[in-house]
Amino acid sequence: MVLTLFIVSCVVRSLRDCLKSVKKKKKCLFWLTNSMFPLLLQLPAGPKRLLATQAAQQVALNVPETKVTTLENGLRVASEDSGLTTCTVGLWIDAGSRYENQRNNGTAHFLEHMAFKGTRKRSQLDLELEIENMGAHLNAYTSREQTVYYAKAFSKDLPRAVEILADIIQNSTLGEAEIERERGVILREMQEVETNLQEVVFDYLHATAYQSTALGRTILGPTENIKTINRGDLVEYITTHYKGPRIVLAAAGGVCHDELIDLAKYHFGKLPGRYQGEAPALPACRFTGSEIRVRDDKMPLAHIAIAVEAVGWSHPDTIPLMVANTLIGNWDRSFGGGVNLSSKLAQMACQGNLCHSFQSFNTCYTDTGLWGLYTVCEPGTISDMMHFAQMEWMSLCTSVTDSEVARAKNLLKTNMLLHLDGSTPICEDIGRQMLCYSRRIPLHELEARIDAIDADTIKEVCTKYIYQRAPAVTAVGPIEQLPDYNQIRSGMFWMRT
Repeated sequence: MVLTLFIVSCVVRSLRDCLKSVKKKKKCLFWLTNSMFPLLLQLPAGPKRLLATQAAQQVALNVPETKVTTLENGLRVASEDSGLTTCTVGLWIDAGSRYENQRNNGTAHFLEHMAFKGTRKRSQLDLELEIENMGAHLNAYTSREQTVYYAKAFSKDLPRAVEILADIIQNSTLGEAEIERERGVILREMQEVETNLQEVVFDYLHATAYQSTALGRTILGPTENIKTINRGDLVEYITTHYKGPRIVLAAAGGVCHDELIDLAKYHFGKLPGRYQGEAPALPACRFTGSEIRVRDDKMPLAHIAIAVEAVGWSHPDTIPLMVANTLIGNWDRSFGGGVNLSSKLAQMACQGNLCHSFQSFNTCYTDTGLWGLYTVCEPGTISDMMHFAQMEWMSLCTSVTDSEVARAKNLLKTNMLLHLDGSTPICEDIGRQMLCYSRRIPLHELEARIDAIDADTIKEVCTKYIYQRAPAVTAVGPIEQLPDYNQIRSGMFWMRT
């Protein structure tokens, strides 16, 4: 009691002295921060301390709300207003290369290119000048399950940005001359992609893991399709897939949700909300444990990927697999750490000089996924790298500890929060989650789901999806020392005596 009174009197005296200093225009904030807080921390716990803790928890939950509204035609409008002077607004469409067939594979990506080549209201030059004069950015990308068009601009230019997005997806001219010109651009893009060995390996990985299914096809499509896709194919794809219920208008930054709703009604209210016939179903895809090897001894390094079948976005085991993915981690030679990194595989790769780099990945789709490892090795270390990587996978199934899991959970939460840095990644997060979950999962809910995971959960989930499972393997380069598939398959379990 005496100690408490003494501390309080010291604090009061410090505040009085500080007020005098302020009157004399002296700086005292730094002194207060560094001298008063240690004293305050020595105060005994009590009702006031408890109230302060509860207030801190409320502040932690005080993040901008994600507001969602559904229009009459099924189009969803979702936004987060953070009061910035800039904003990102975009259209997330539930249509990608997975909805294509063998004949029109590449149409979704081709259509993305054609969106910026002029509309009935704007020529390509007019569109580019308008975006430049606004100081804005207009971009698009296509994935296997989604097509995205988005713009970054000043908050005051939100109406113009929404109008431009509506114009390019509803009024594109798709002129024959532009189609022919863009055909050559895409063929050159394919040549560039072929020089990116990581993309080549992952395309091969999908081709073997989901062979003879829609997910096994590439996003760009084969060369023969690019040479034959015509205006009719593009129009058919738009009329089939660009429907209200499959589109999300997402925005983040300095945006007013009510204003965004009015803009959506005005510009997208005429989008059809129903199909005349039966709605296109999501093509089923099955995983096949198999391999593709492309040996080229002239290449200096081997690029290898190995993966097992995982789960879709909404599956309960998604979060444990994300933690397991973080446990394996990533590493390359440019990292300052090595033997002191938390990832055991990174420690072994550094000490044994096993590879140039590796990264664990967890790729999710609607109803399936790929969980695995991508590595770049010198020819002589391939076998050892594969051996130690599979050892770590087996460790996840049998002997991972609570301390390792706790560290991985903290790292996963940190990475998730760091990713949401700016209006563009937040807008992307909103659009993707609205398509995947039909809602945006609040950060505190996601954090609680991660915190609920322990070592036993990791062992159970990893045993379910990794242990004794047939993996998909792809490799490109000087891969003579890559173990044969049966040996790799035998590394997916440990013999127990």
